This record gives sequence, structure tokens and C-alpha cells, in this order.
Amino acid sequence: MKILYVNTAMATWGGIERVLVEKMNYLSEQYGYEICLVTADQGNHPIHYPLNRNIVYQDLGINFHQQYHFKGIRRIIKELKLNRLFVERLRCLILESPPDIIVSIRSNLTNNIVKAKGNIPLVFESHSSCLAQFVVHPGLFSRLKVLYLNYSAKYADQVVALTKGDSKEWLKINSNVCVIPNIVHLNETGLYSNCEAKSVIFVGRYSKQKDISSLLQIWSIVQKVHPDWVLHIYGGYGGEQERLLPKICNNDNIIIHNPTLNMIEKYLGCSMLLLTSLFEPFGLVLPEAMSCGLPVVAFDCPYGPADIITDGVDGFLIKKRDIKDYAEKVCLLMDDLSMRKKMGQAGIVSSQRFSAERIMPKWKEFFEHILYDKEKK
Repeated sequence: MKILYVNTAMATWGGIERVLVEKMNYLSEQYGYEICLVTADQGNHPIHYPLNRNIVYQDLGINFHQQYHFKGIRRIIKELKLNRLFVERLRCLILESPPDIIVSIRSNLTNNIVKAKGNIPLVFESHSSCLAQFVVHPGLFSRLKVLYLNYSAKYADQVVALTKGDSKEWLKINSNVCVIPNIVHLNETGLYSNCEAKSVIFVGRYSKQKDISSLLQIWSIVQKVHPDWVLHIYGGYGGEQERLLPKICNNDNIIIHNPTLNMIEKYLGCSMLLLTSLFEPFGLVLPEAMSCGLPVVAFDCPYGPADIITDGVDGFLIKKRDIKDYAEKVCLLMDDLSMRKKMGQAGIVSSQRFSAERIMPKWKEFFEHILYDKEKK
């Protein structure tokens, strides 16, 4: 089976990029699939996560960001030209070496892929909540653009959502929606946190989505009760560094770290993980940390955390973005070592739901079903 994955770029230290690489590697190594990866905007940037040597990779050199060098009608014209160039180059690539299935990773590419794919089945793999940009960009123009981009999923043969909640939103657009959770890079070291270190960890980009402002509010409350605890932030680029970093640097109980490939080691040195996102298509860091024996605390945002955390068992889900309640739950864990350890042990077990060995057979069955339906037609 030959599968073509299409993404904008693979240039950041992000969850989407890591999951996609691990998934493609698994399909190539374990099932012998012929995997091709195409990007639109990679340029000379490296792919941070190692691709299996059998995976064929090509960048189309579109560079959609060029449109932002212009304003008004000139930007619209430039965008239209770049879209047309993308369709032309992708169509040529498909004609040269037709795949059995095409998978679109981004909603802003799906409409153009439809124009280039011919009769090849198209899967839209949603790695962002259907309602995500309504939360981050509530303006009228942004809402209209999100509606337009989401509507392109209507033309996919299948939509794959990461959570049950998000699948209900996509069903309003496309009747063929299934749920396949992300595979997670789980702890395989055989070592687990003893939850005794007075260290808390947060992993996420400096972006509006991750809502680090709320994290800092929570930490200011917690610090007054537990001034001997330290918060470690592993943050990647997200556009909000200039606003957030001065606030963080003024706090001696917060330590900033650069992104790293070896997050498992970092989890093992801490006693709980915090997540404050406004929305989460899934929330990879939750099961990652749980697999290391950490209890986790997260807002019950749409839609990922509720599919991962069992409230009061392996962590806490905070309703209605209640900052005070969130801080109280963190302090409760800090006060009770036995609770941290008990929740951490429960998390080790529940995180195994997202191992590659459990998730990837779902993808194999999914792809085979698509080909079976195609052959019947």
C-alpha cells in the first residue's frame, strides 16, 4: 500500500510533527507500507524528528508565507497564485507516482488537495480542534476563515478526529468521521518518578492556545503556600515569547528550558505535570507524563484532556477554567505524597491505551477498509 501524507512543513519541535513522523515510521517499518511525505513550505529547514530511510520525502517549495509580504488585494492575489502553484505541483507529483490514499494533515491544504488528487481517496486527519481558532481568534473575519477552511473537510472521503468531542463537531461537516487517538511516545525506560521532587513541569509552546498567562496566575497562588516548589517550563516557539518571558524571568521559582527530544528524562525528575490550554485536539504531554508516573492537572478544555484523564484517579480535570480550583488541586497534590504516588501509578496503567502497538492496528484496519471500498466501486 502506498500512502501520501501532505503537510505544510515539518520544521518545528511540535506534537503534530513528532506524531506524524512516528506514525509514518511505524507504517513503513512494521507493515511495509510505501510512505511518501510532501510539504509545501519546508524550504531549507531540517526535519527535527528522524524519518525512516525508506520514506520518500519532497518539498514543493510553495512558501505560502510569501503572501504576508503584501497587504489588501495584493495579498489575496498572491495567495491565489500560490494556491494554484501548489495544485499544479502536487498534481504533477501524483501523476508521476500515484498513491493508493492521500492524507491531508492541515485544513488549509485540503481544498487544494481535492483539486489535485483525481479519484484517489482523501483522508483529512484533524490535528486541531474543529472549533480551535474560534477560541484563539474570536473576530468575525477569523471566524469566517475558520468556517471556510473547516468546510473543505466536506470533500474528504474520511475525516479522522483525535477525540470523541471533536468528532461530533466534524460530523456537522462530513458524515464519514471516525476517532483514532494519537500514538504517544510513552516511557519505555523501566524507570518511574517517585514523585518526591518538589518540581512541577509544563511542556508547551509560547502560544495563545497553551495559555501560559493562566499558568502564571496559578503558580503565583501556589507559590504563596509552597514557596519551596519549582516550576520547569519547556516551551517552544509560539509567538508569545516577547510578552511572556519577562514575566517568567522575574520569578526565581520558574526555570525556563529549551525544547528537547528527551522529555521522558525530564518527566522522571518531576512530581506532576500541569496543562492550561484553552483547547487541545489531544494533549500528547498528558499520557507522556502519566507513563512516567506523574499525576496531571488540566483544564477540562475542548476536547483532549477529558479523553485522557480520569478525574480524581490519575489526575484532576478543572471545570470552567477555575483558576482558584486549579491552584487548590495543585496544592492538594503538593501536600500529599501518597496521593501523588497513587495517581502516578494509575497514570502508568491508563497511559498504555495510547501506545503504538494499540493505536497503529486501528490505522491499518482503517486504510485497508478504504481500499476495499475503492475496489468495490
